[in-house]
Amino acid sequence: MIYAVASGKGGTGKTTVTASLAAIWDRPLVAADLDVEEPNLHLFLHPALTGDAPAMLEVPEVDPERCTLCGQCAEFCQFKALSVMGKKLLIFPEMCHGCGGCLALCPEGALSPAGRELGRVLTGFFDADSGRRGGFLMGRLRVGEAMSPPLMRQVKALLPKPGDSRDALLDAPPGVSCPAVNAVMDAHCIVLVTEPTPFGLHDLRLAVDAFRPMGKPMGVVVNRAGAGDDRVQRYCADEGVPVWAEIPFSRAVAEAYSRGEVAARALPQLRAVFLALMARMKDAAAASTSGLAAGKEASHA
Repeated sequence: MIYAVASGKGGTGKTTVTASLAAIWDRPLVAADLDVEEPNLHLFLHPALTGDAPAMLEVPEVDPERCTLCGQCAEFCQFKALSVMGKKLLIFPEMCHGCGGCLALCPEGALSPAGRELGRVLTGFFDADSGRRGGFLMGRLRVGEAMSPPLMRQVKALLPKPGDSRDALLDAPPGVSCPAVNAVMDAHCIVLVTEPTPFGLHDLRLAVDAFRPMGKPMGVVVNRAGAGDDRVQRYCADEGVPVWAEIPFSRAVAEAYSRGEVAARALPQLRAVFLALMARMKDAAAASTSGLAAGKEASHA
């Protein structure tokens, strides 16, 4: 099963929740940090990194001797990564999304594949409370790079495949833009972390509206519960989105966070909160997948 922890905004405690879940998870697990623009899950799980590989994107390279400047590739590219300027074909690698269409389209075979480094993919393992070693994946976007989804896809390609006994826990990027959607699209269950503030509720609404069309089970974790009012709980009740856990507003949690400690380990009273959250996530994912299986059987009957 794949479980994604997301949030409508940054700073709600998404990585705090992900790290605690990874530490107490009771099955073989791979934890993946997909917040490739600013990964920080490693600061809490302290993984032993065993692999560090470049993440490359295929971009075109032109042979000016073969190019006839017909312009078909420039017309085809929806992202304007190619342009015929006078007697020269210009290529803008930073704008290329690596679809390969121009390479297939060129009638003269003047374009060939080249590589552009997007960032790094890091792999390793961390020690879970169960005594097992959990797998660890992380993407780190190159400074100045604008496109994170291609790097995220390369990290996700290393996740356990169907039939693998391991679960996957994804620390998604904050927000509801393309990177966040890319992160949760393959998950069997989505956890939305929010806080009881006007900004927290506003961005929770955006997240629910963005992810609900995917038809995946979703539940909410209210972090810093007690710091505000019950507006988040009332919204969730009205929208039929269950509140799976509440993490109390506590100086002790903030102190543990500032020391780079996992909250469920540093504060024993929170362990029960995260164990209950894990159980609700598993129940929701299992109910969803069994419902899909029943639907497929009925459609073939």
